[in-house]
Amino acid sequence: MPTPKLQRRKVPDTPILGGDHLHHLIHRIYLARGITEFSEVEYRLKNLCRPDALNGIEVAAKIIIDAIAAKKQIVIVGDFDADGATSTALMIRGLHQMGASFINFMVPNRFEYGYGLTVELVDELEKIKAELLITVDNGISSYKGVAKAKSKGMDVIVTDHHLPPEALPPADAIVNPNCHGDEFPSKSLAGVGVAFYLLAAVRSQLMAQNWFEINQKPVPNLAHLFDLVALGTVADLVPLDGNNRIMVDAGLQLIKAKRSVPGINALFEVANVDQGAADSNSLAFYVAPRLNAAGRLEDMSIGINLLLTDDHAEAKVLAAQLNDINQQRKRIQQDMQIFADSVVDELKKKTSLPEVICLYHENWHQGVVGLLASKVKEYTHRPVIAFANENDDSIFIKGSARSIPGLHIRDVLVEIDAQQPGMITKFGGHAMAAGLTLPKDQLNTFQTAFSVAVKQHLGADTLQQIIYSDGSVDTEDLNLRMAEMLKDAGPWGQLFDQPLFDGWFVIKSKRLIGDNHCKLVLQTPDLIKQIDAIAFGFHPNQFAEEQQSTHLCYQMMVNEFRNRRTLQLKVDHILK
Repeated sequence: MPTPKLQRRKVPDTPILGGDHLHHLIHRIYLARGITEFSEVEYRLKNLCRPDALNGIEVAAKIIIDAIAAKKQIVIVGDFDADGATSTALMIRGLHQMGASFINFMVPNRFEYGYGLTVELVDELEKIKAELLITVDNGISSYKGVAKAKSKGMDVIVTDHHLPPEALPPADAIVNPNCHGDEFPSKSLAGVGVAFYLLAAVRSQLMAQNWFEINQKPVPNLAHLFDLVALGTVADLVPLDGNNRIMVDAGLQLIKAKRSVPGINALFEVANVDQGAADSNSLAFYVAPRLNAAGRLEDMSIGINLLLTDDHAEAKVLAAQLNDINQQRKRIQQDMQIFADSVVDELKKKTSLPEVICLYHENWHQGVVGLLASKVKEYTHRPVIAFANENDDSIFIKGSARSIPGLHIRDVLVEIDAQQPGMITKFGGHAMAAGLTLPKDQLNTFQTAFSVAVKQHLGADTLQQIIYSDGSVDTEDLNLRMAEMLKDAGPWGQLFDQPLFDGWFVIKSKRLIGDNHCKLVLQTPDLIKQIDAIAFGFHPNQFAEEQQSTHLCYQMMVNEFRNRRTLQLKVDHILK
């Protein structure tokens, strides 16, 4: 398998305006990520983009206000991932504060209805006498479902962030920053971010009408909802542009102070993670997977109810249920990973890899194939689609696609669909991730078409995996205080990457912990410091022998053990 290439990030010579007080290492890291003024990393709520820049938001807000006044049955149509769950909970909590009395939610079970506002789901919504549907984190591709809802006399507002198809659904209002012609500055909002902005527009119109004074209700402080926005935004892996970082930072402040909803507090507790030290990593790797597990294996209603409850005891019970489901998800994924690992092991023996990797097994679980595709993509640096049966009796298979930088995976699917209409039953997604459904007997044909389409988009340089490093760290800066400063300099995330450094160390000791992790003690080349390190997913045999030098890529982390905080390096790559 080709060796990844190390590339140190370019650092402009121009200093950050107003950043004279920054530590030189933080200053260097910010510059390498395009920061030119310190105000870009101050994360003040007043710097958020204004809601009125979103097309359709004023119309959508008026429809909601009229529905509240008419006491219509409002139903939030959510999605079965963490972004969808947080979006649903946020809309319900926010609209309750704005006078909505008759509000419910419905999330399609992925195994019965599939994704989005489907025609079949509309039949269920009609049974509960829904009058206004508000989709969150979905709907932009649901033309037939929206049309059917309209034919049944329902009003429909679509809020979404996914890329739109050519034909938009016939909704009463659409709020999506990625729709053609929308001038909202941030195109990276998650579904929960779009939902938050719609609530802000509703509140603004109600305030203009003196609604809160007339009805003797307090004006809602929507900043109290940023915990949900932060969780959904980080979980959905959208780019953390400046606008998203402001919202995530505000949410993390609530979470660290334990002023978040009881459900988030309970998830931290069941994950055994220090909530007071919460950051985007703890949301992404400990909280979000437990919330996502419900939608992957069972019913996301458990997760939504967890985020809606204000009862701490109930929150603990629901969080424990999610933790159990997540353990089941891990077991299923481990079984699936065995097959995927065997494929990767075979690929590693080759000097070159195929441009694309398509995987399918009749016993795989459709709720976990996305995680599997992500893992294989990490190992191979290739676009990967993992497929599973739609259900036991279906002739269809569902695929989850994960891409690499430089390849817009949804655009590739659009091209294939245009060239071979009908082969893909349905699809949708983003640049880096997408989902699709196709007949099982079309898999080989699709794989060929996918390979041809990808070859047209990718060059050899794109297929070369590049590890972007923030360079070396002086020995004097390899300390606990620096690790704390780096943590506080975030939030870090997609396209605002957590700092990754590279350097040479002498291996003083190494030992296996768990099944496949390595604990090391590393010495700086000047022999001044010895530092603990951990390498997850690495066996000691993969490292150089003790007393030998090695070139590593690593992150600086704060390790807490028995009430003692120390610097620990997390090794991500072995270079030499």
